[in-house]
Amino acid sequence: MSAPGTGRARTGAPAAPRAAPARARGPRYPDRTLWVNGELARGERAALSLFDRGARTGEGLLETFRVYGGQPFLWDRHMERLVLSAAVLGFPVPPAPARLRHGLAQLLAAEGLLDAVARLVVTRGVPGGRPTRAGAWIEAEPVGGHLWPGTRRGAADAIVSRTPFHPGPLGAHKTTSRLAYSLALEEARAARADEALLAAPDGTLLEGATSNLFVVRRGEVLTPPLARGILPGIARAVVLELCAALGLPAREADLSRADLAAADEAFVTNSVQEVVPLATVDGAPLPGRVVGQRLLAAYRERVARGG
Repeated sequence: MSAPGTGRARTGAPAAPRAAPARARGPRYPDRTLWVNGELARGERAALSLFDRGARTGEGLLETFRVYGGQPFLWDRHMERLVLSAAVLGFPVPPAPARLRHGLAQLLAAEGLLDAVARLVVTRGVPGGRPTRAGAWIEAEPVGGHLWPGTRRGAADAIVSRTPFHPGPLGAHKTTSRLAYSLALEEARAARADEALLAAPDGTLLEGATSNLFVVRRGEVLTPPLARGILPGIARAVVLELCAALGLPAREADLSRADLAAADEAFVTNSVQEVVPLATVDGAPLPGRVVGQRLLAAYRERVARGG
């Protein structure tokens, strides 16, 4: 006989209590250490206040750089760019570079890293009238997970993003508000490319989503002008210095897609990937890599000298 309304056989035994619904599992935090506002914190303890402007409204500045043998490459230049952007954008004075350098050393020791990719973020802090104290944190990870497949191969694949790009007044500053760049990178990943090149509405090429662009034409090295509002990359500046040292003619110039298609070669630069020749753009091969490879060798010699 069935228990009324259940369709199940009556057993005479009391029904077992129903198990409580399983609690939703929270996010799994990376099991690594960060330096946060002067303290080392691991996993979920590495947290930013939700009242901080960096969390609430994305008001932050960042610097990403390579660490070689325990030493951050071109640290002073990264700090100069950070402090200048903070002053221009009305941020409170960031923590002193010496304090940040000490925090980085603590972090590298805690994580057991000598060669790393480090990311330093400074926020506008907690509001309350004019902010007077910046928030700051540093994270560091092994280099391998940050290198493009193309960097490992010696030449990268790129696309030109289909979305017109407007650098705006913030384009010259490395802010944490990077949605436009992230969307372009997703477009590149969908095309199985390493990098997305960004073009203005008139088609002029500006920069990569995470890099600066160089084109080589008839022995001359050309790169889009900073006056276009693009990021003044640290690696970009180093490469222009290396061109002068190697006797390679180099200058800023507006570049079109036609210029890129007709180039002898092209390469991109940033502090993590260093100098990477482009093998293809939108699937079309670029013929040469000689200048890019020469500059990469010179860049690595600069690294070996410590800057």
